Amino acid sequence: MKKSAKFRINSLEDYHRSYEKSVEDFEGFWADIASHFTWKQKWDSVFKGDFATGKTAWFQGAKLNITENCIDRHLAENADKTAIIWESNDPDESSKKITFRELHSKVCQMGNALKKLGIQKGDRVCIYMPMIPELTIAVLATARIGAIHSVVFAGFSAQSLAGRINDSECKMLITADGLFRGKKTIALKEICDRALKNTPSISTVLVAKRTGQKIDMISGRDLWLEDEIQKVDDHCPPEIMDAEDPLFILYTSGSTGKPKGITHSCGGYMVYATYSFVNVFQYDPQDIYWCTADIGWITGHSYIVYGPLLNGATTLMFEGVPTHPAPNRFWEICEKHRVNQLYTAPTAIRSLMALGDEHVKRHTLSSLKTIGSVGEPINQEAWDWYYTHVGKTRCAVVDTWWQTETGGIMISSLGKHSPYRPTYAGYPLPGIQPALLNQEGEEIQTADEEGYLVIKHPWPSMLRTIYGDHEKCQQVYYSNYKGYYFTGDSAKRDDTGKYRIIGRVDDVINVSGHRFGTAEIENAINLNPMIVESAVVGYPHDIKGQGIYVYAICLKNNDTDMSDSEIKKSIVQTVAKEIGNIAKPDKIQLVIGLPKTRSGKIMRRILRKIACKDTSNLGDVSTLLDGSVVEDIMKGSL
Repeated sequence: MKKSAKFRINSLEDYHRSYEKSVEDFEGFWADIASHFTWKQKWDSVFKGDFATGKTAWFQGAKLNITENCIDRHLAENADKTAIIWESNDPDESSKKITFRELHSKVCQMGNALKKLGIQKGDRVCIYMPMIPELTIAVLATARIGAIHSVVFAGFSAQSLAGRINDSECKMLITADGLFRGKKTIALKEICDRALKNTPSISTVLVAKRTGQKIDMISGRDLWLEDEIQKVDDHCPPEIMDAEDPLFILYTSGSTGKPKGITHSCGGYMVYATYSFVNVFQYDPQDIYWCTADIGWITGHSYIVYGPLLNGATTLMFEGVPTHPAPNRFWEICEKHRVNQLYTAPTAIRSLMALGDEHVKRHTLSSLKTIGSVGEPINQEAWDWYYTHVGKTRCAVVDTWWQTETGGIMISSLGKHSPYRPTYAGYPLPGIQPALLNQEGEEIQTADEEGYLVIKHPWPSMLRTIYGDHEKCQQVYYSNYKGYYFTGDSAKRDDTGKYRIIGRVDDVINVSGHRFGTAEIENAINLNPMIVESAVVGYPHDIKGQGIYVYAICLKNNDTDMSDSEIKKSIVQTVAKEIGNIAKPDKIQLVIGLPKTRSGKIMRRILRKIACKDTSNLGDVSTLLDGSVVEDIMKGSL
């Protein structure tokens, strides 16, 4: 897209110039970039706010609609360009290509259908769908009419779905009859029906047809999406939004039990998603870009939907999994559509690497220019394999670091324009000012010293609040170190300024690039009637990066004769029911007690070491109430 090319970085020198300007004159820097968008009204101020209160505002007073920038502004010159390529779970099912003109019509039609069914500006709409084009269309249609979308990954359980609906008081749920995932057909509507037994705010359920399976349709509540779209036309003027109006809510796990509704606004998110996409991936107007994530995660929001479409890019959506129907599925798609940028997770890379090189060698991947990694730090072996066998040692590798809360990529190489080092995310993007702090909260200046990763200046796509609880937002992200945004990650920096992310420092586990709070999983496990108490920690996993290790105290009585294996199976089933299969434990150890201090706090540090089989030095255990518990756990872990 011509406009985005004006702020694309085209050399290492260009990066350094841009970064210097973004620090010295951050308001002028972001104003220049924002000037390339379609605004209904220009901003009164570029930025207001501070980290002390966690209250920030970007482009305050400006009026816009993000979908006008995603779709409408491309129609004059690129109406017939492909906006979305959709690839089915089944390779025998034909791909779909949707042009910007067609996307505009479909989004407007769905927007009108939502309005006809009573959705208004500011209403929350929950979207729980397979990776089909209707998911992207639903996201954009919701934004076009000024409503707030809350997408829930379609692998979460009925209980998880209900909790998210109730927290944001969604008025409508958009779903499908079912979904295909590999060899499985999952009854999605059935999960919704269980969730909706206790969601009083939902008045309407729109159901898309995907699998064709028989489902129950509740009269007065449930409607077929296809039928409702046929009742309206495709003329839907975009609702005029304030730059600081909420665009979406996306739930992410933290160190407390309840997932947090991270809220992003329209204007700042739009500007940063556009800027980061075109620069990290070095996108050219003719390129085909593919992010393998699900739109139910922030990666899908920013780098399947918004970032690419804001740049007028062709974005590929994939419904399936990397190994179905064969381990070459990813490479087959890359070759078929001549993909230029591939963005995937270390978990996928490691799982495909374990299946052998022959599957990738079967395919011509000469179209690839940039290959990216997202979700967790990538290990050396996976980086080398990705660079050598997928990138053929000629592709740029962008190992990106960012979070749901940051809205966009914060640290990364910029295509081939900045030097990359295996396992190092690289330099911060212009406008992003990271720092490392020691335990006393002092900035670390020396190289190769690990510290707490913080951000010391606001950026446009930063979270605005935790939905309904700004006090918690301020406490979680801004109270640990005054004047800084606390990421919860540790990192180190080499002598050239490149950052390497080490991992989480709080009680959060990163499983296949997806964050789960240990308290969230423990709360689910403790609902099992056989469990008295549990503790959850992460441990190194060859494929997932981190696995979930459960220590559980069982209720022993005369009313049950369940074996240990049956109890463990019931724990897995409980977690799957309460959260979803994605959070199922990898290892479960039944114990007679947990290591606790005299004040009753579980010493997870010890449990992590045992799970990692690193028991040579357990550190100070003098504060334990009963030290013999540790010995019993260590014996049981052998």
